[in-house]
Amino acid sequence: MPFRVGPTELIIVLVIIMMIFGVGKLPQVGQTLGKAIREFRKSQNEDEETETPTPAVAKSVTQEPEEKTPSGPA
Repeated sequence: MPFRVGPTELIIVLVIIMMIFGVGKLPQVGQTLGKAIREFRKSQNEDEETETPTPAVAKSVTQEPEEKTPSGPA
């Protein structure tokens, strides 16, 4: 049974939201919701980039041995 939202359901939800937050707070609530969605998408994209390293980059990175120099008094 798929979940479908029609225009009647959307109107009912909007009326309930207006009753809870009031008409004056709706722009602020929308702005906050938009920022939250943007941050969520940004974090998802960052996670995907860190999970899939490219093999070409991994092969080209080589670690040079460090030269040991005396760090104490001579």
